[in-house]
Amino acid sequence: MADASLPGPGAIIAGEADGDDGDDAVVEERVATVAAAQHGERLDKAIVAFVDEFSRNHLQHLVRSGDVVVDGTPATSPAQRVRAGQRIAVRLHPTAESRAYVAEALPLAVVHEDRDLLVLDKAAGMVVHPAAGNWTGTLLNALLARDPASAALPRAGIVHRLDKDTSGLMVVGRTLVAVTALVRAIAAREVQRRYLAIAHGTAPGERWSVDAPIGRDPRTRTKMAVLASGKPARTDFERIAERDRAAALRCTLHSGRTHQIRVHLAHVGMPLVGDRLYGGAAGFGLERQALHASELAFAHPVSGKAMAFQSEPPSDFAHAWRQVVDS
Repeated sequence: MADASLPGPGAIIAGEADGDDGDDAVVEERVATVAAAQHGERLDKAIVAFVDEFSRNHLQHLVRSGDVVVDGTPATSPAQRVRAGQRIAVRLHPTAESRAYVAEALPLAVVHEDRDLLVLDKAAGMVVHPAAGNWTGTLLNALLARDPASAALPRAGIVHRLDKDTSGLMVVGRTLVAVTALVRAIAAREVQRRYLAIAHGTAPGERWSVDAPIGRDPRTRTKMAVLASGKPARTDFERIAERDRAAALRCTLHSGRTHQIRVHLAHVGMPLVGDRLYGGAAGFGLERQALHASELAFAHPVSGKAMAFQSEPPSDFAHAWRQVVDS
């Protein structure tokens, strides 16, 4: 294959099927020659000029992993400078994200199914959408296996999420019309979602609300926090019972921010039992966060019919709940 000078950003020089990397993934190799205009540029910037569909961060990773070769020698640093006339070869491995969207036959508890949607009772421990550290074994992978047509939908029809260790009800669209309508209904706060929770501490009253904006914690990127610059968020709480400085609560969401119930409870000094990320501790036999999505109600996205579902908590949560409520 003849080399070519590096063109302007966005152009693709050449691609070669280059066998198998051992994980049933095709690896493509692209080759280009550094033009005079690129002399002295950083290597990663030079690569972007002919491999523009990948992020610069991913290309830097390829350099560090030995998949970028300059004049026959593997590059060692994304910051090294290139010279006019050098030949750059890049082996393009599929990203983890691209490998994540594969069908996996995983068990799903289906509460309701029609041609437009599914209502599921998600098990605690199942991640909803592939992400760093959880590229397989997710609800999305299971949906792709259960209904191959979901591959044509945004996020396989997933319109809202539950945290990995939260159990309970979720609705999933099965058609683009349903997905679009459900997303709009959630944004308009027309989907009712209620949760059962067990929190440390003493409730401030029988009923109360936390209306506080939530954003990414600036110090710990895996956490969310109440921040003045965050997005509006409101949660209503109802005390069901209390025992030994623990409260059984019913929680109603008026918005759907990441970790909303967990953040709002921690903000008022009542972290969830088992929620170590936000200051909770194991208790009542629970190691995971004590949160269960128990009620879900919405208008059917196509027929408009009112739909309402309830879910009994799984055994670990139910056992902990009884210890507080039945005391």
